[in-house]
Amino acid sequence: MNGNSIFWLALAVVLGVIEASTANLITVWFAVSALVVAILAALGVSGIALPIIFVVLSATLVVATRPLTKKFLSKKTVATNADRIISATGTVIVDIDPVENAGQVKVMGQIWSAKTADGAPLEAGTAVRVVALEGVRVVVERIEN
Repeated sequence: MNGNSIFWLALAVVLGVIEASTANLITVWFAVSALVVAILAALGVSGIALPIIFVVLSATLVVATRPLTKKFLSKKTVATNADRIISATGTVIVDIDPVENAGQVKVMGQIWSAKTADGAPLEAGTAVRVVALEGVRVVVERIEN
């Protein structure tokens, strides 16, 4: 092993450690490229060819695999089924008072803390439609008759 191959092998190890600590599937391709270049350096390739091979191979691997890594690493929203109440209708069971930050509605058989979309108070017995969820609170609007 010559100095070039040791350098590229050390670079491959460092990049592998970085990939292991981040798991973003980008640095791994630089580590693979550095390993290939280390092997080429051990076989006698030298000079400006090694960094060029490293750059070209790294870029090729990243571009070729990026769509796959994006597909597998994309953060998907986990459906909780709570969003199924959006657009559902219900009834105010405890007066909605924006000043007191109080109010409850019954929607699809469940009781939810509620506030109005426009900030207006609503009395118990008022028919409402759910327009959004904010944490564990529904945002409602009055259903006009």
